[in-house]
Amino acid sequence: MKHEEAKFILNAYRPNGADAADPAFAEALEHARRDPALAAWFERLNEFDRAVAAKLGEVQPPSGLRETILAGARVGTPEGLSWWRRPAWLAVAAAFIVVGAVTLSLAPARLEAADLTSFVARDAQQRHMHGDGEAWSSFQARLAEPATRLGQKLAVNFSELRTTGCRTIRFQGRDVLEVCFNRDGKWYHCYVVRRADFPSLQAPASAEISAEGSVHVATWADDSHLFVVVSKGGAEALQVLL
Repeated sequence: MKHEEAKFILNAYRPNGADAADPAFAEALEHARRDPALAAWFERLNEFDRAVAAKLGEVQPPSGLRETILAGARVGTPEGLSWWRRPAWLAVAAAFIVVGAVTLSLAPARLEAADLTSFVARDAQQRHMHGDGEAWSSFQARLAEPATRLGQKLAVNFSELRTTGCRTIRFQGRDVLEVCFNRDGKWYHCYVVRRADFPSLQAPASAEISAEGSVHVATWADDSHLFVVVSKGGAEALQVLL
């Protein structure tokens, strides 16, 4: 079972544990137990679902809502009164507004850089096609240059890279660029996103190195972009690039 398939299945899992013994969830749950990133996402999902359920349990429907709806169904619309102004429909609308407000208030407030690093760490372990085009070649050469220190601002023309052959993948409906480069015989994968595409993204204040399964990632940001470089050579290989 693939990571995204497991997430799709686990999205339907009830947070009270009622589905723990359901065979339909068995493989996805086992996948989550073996995958730390998926396990962390699953825990956040359950916490959110439990919070929503608790808040919805506190919502009191408007007094007499059921009777109002039934009464509204039995009588015609008073002359000159639009259907959407009838008391029954106003009561229903009020209920939906309450539920919507509760859900929005509990929705995840921000996207963490860790969500992106987990995604690209998995992607970097696949075989990739290399890009082409002058913008791609120039950026790759800059990354491969020993004098280029990662963790600092890198001039990037995101649109030009994307339209001239740079490998592009999608994360949460937005474009992520990938450029592979080589230093001292070691290959690295550099991923770039525009911060404007993820306005809630909480980026690290300075370069950070962390483990993501069998690989390590270096993450940093400037005012316009967030960068993630993935290495199979361990944290030491990334440290010498910073």
